[in-house]
Amino acid sequence: MRIRAVCFDVYETLLHVGPPPPDAAARWRWLWENSFGRKPRLEIGAFNAEVDAAIGREHERARQRGIAHPEILWPGILAEVAPEYRQLPRDARRGFELAQARLARTTALKPGAAPVIRLMLASGVVLGVASNAQPYTLWELDEALSAVGLGNDVFMEDVSFWSFRFGFSKPDPHVFRILTARIGARGISPSETLMVGDRADNDITPARDQGWMTFHLVGEGEQPDGTGGDWHTLAKWLDGRLES
Repeated sequence: MRIRAVCFDVYETLLHVGPPPPDAAARWRWLWENSFGRKPRLEIGAFNAEVDAAIGREHERARQRGIAHPEILWPGILAEVAPEYRQLPRDARRGFELAQARLARTTALKPGAAPVIRLMLASGVVLGVASNAQPYTLWELDEALSAVGLGNDVFMEDVSFWSFRFGFSKPDPHVFRILTARIGARGISPSETLMVGDRADNDITPARDQGWMTFHLVGEGEQPDGTGGDWHTLAKWLDGRLES
């Protein structure tokens, strides 16, 4: 069966997630002072603890309303934990969101991802995303892709699911029902659609349940759920499955 559409997970699929920068605490103090004109009301550890509590409360409220796999909206959490954020101009708020995210972890494009993306684009495959994500995810991904001459515009909006825009997240089956319907509107069947992701529970099983093909991206020594391997293995597996 030819592959005509592919959706990618982002974190630990397209992007590797590393530890926070070693000077995160100092950079946090600089960010707060530069943004709000005074010393931090909360040091980074206390801030992160309050963020976790706020996320927990929001998840609980959503579950009480029947949402099994809720998603928060990061700017709303920031506004709750740091009311000072609300007073910033729009562009400054976006800058604060991205800078804060960069203090929580480092990200980089996975080795081998760019050649596979280019191969798919050259074959006319429709590319999308299925990601548990926040607004800063789009910036992180675009930055990583731009470094290799690509960008977020390789992914079609109508066949992409960014969880912060919907209020729920993978592995909710509605994620892949929505994508199946949108891909179907392009005349592409589930059996012609591939999901590439690193998690069996969030990516592989729910996509397979909708009739998609799947490729479980795993590291060296890990056992995939069904068809899988690293990016190099994916490139070889695609041979003969793409339009020439």
